Amino acid sequence: MSFDLNARARKILYAAITEFIATGEPVGSRTLSRKYEIDLSPASIRNVLADLEEAGFFHQPHASAGRVPTDRAFRVFIDALMQIREISTDQRTTIEARFEDIGKGGNFLRDTARLLSGLTGTAAVIVAPRLEVQQLKQLRFIATRPGELLCVIVTAKGQVENRFIQVESTPDNDELQRIHNLLDDVLEGRSLAEVRELFARRLKDLRDELGALRRRAFELGQAALRSRPTVLDVFIEGQSQLLDKPEFADVDRLKQLVRVLEEREQLVGILDRTLETRGVQIVLPGEDGGSLGVQQLSVVTAPYQLDGAGGLAAGSVGVLGPTRMDYPSIVPMVQETARQVGAYLAREHARRENDD
Repeated sequence: MSFDLNARARKILYAAITEFIATGEPVGSRTLSRKYEIDLSPASIRNVLADLEEAGFFHQPHASAGRVPTDRAFRVFIDALMQIREISTDQRTTIEARFEDIGKGGNFLRDTARLLSGLTGTAAVIVAPRLEVQQLKQLRFIATRPGELLCVIVTAKGQVENRFIQVESTPDNDELQRIHNLLDDVLEGRSLAEVRELFARRLKDLRDELGALRRRAFELGQAALRSRPTVLDVFIEGQSQLLDKPEFADVDRLKQLVRVLEEREQLVGILDRTLETRGVQIVLPGEDGGSLGVQQLSVVTAPYQLDGAGGLAAGSVGVLGPTRMDYPSIVPMVQETARQVGAYLAREHARRENDD
């Protein structure tokens, strides 16, 4: 149903969502009249709320209750109404100091997820830099059993990823060594995405001219880079804070949430879809093809970049929380954390290069 969100309706929608974010309770017209600068009587506010409910922006848990914003209302709030609260200089200084401490030991990405969870009061997730934008250092194959090879991918930044591939015949050790030597010649200075494209191009354009060993090397490399990683390198912290939210007190909803947190592939898929963008993305539960399938669970995510990645996003930083998250405060926290992650990884890469 179409609905004209005039200035009055927008003001009441904004006030009602702001109140619901703060309290988590259905919002009534008297509350809005008393707490917000709306130059209307409670009866007039109630009429506007009724119109907004009919248009799909609110629902009532029962007839005598106030109104609860729908996902549609939150999308309008996020896209057109909310005012982002900028991080103050003191807050940014504090975050930078915490990042200095994080970088002195332990697992940087896990500790960063823990920091973001503490800043936002809900669960935080960080996906490690994806290989596609990193330069490769080595590609090694290890025979594990007949018809199967373990591929070990090592990047110039020191990230290691293992993938299994199936082969019709298993190369012996001497053939594998020659294949490794051939691959070393083409890997240097290229990212995984560039190497994958190179293999495909040479196998397509030069198939008749390639020697048997070179063709085998490119075919194995292509198969390895097309296969899925054996482990998803993703860090989630603050799950207990999320599970304690009243929105997930329902047993069925709680089971869905626990499944998402444990299996993770679906969550990583949501975060990966935001890598093509440069800004913060907010995914609401009711959005087609993009949500996690858990009622009242939203995702705020931002990509981070690696130095030397050509401006491409390398990984994601995100926050999981109820739909009534305080987006105006959480969005800048996620954005700043993503910026700090990229800056830290760039500094570490420069330090390692200087040490070498």
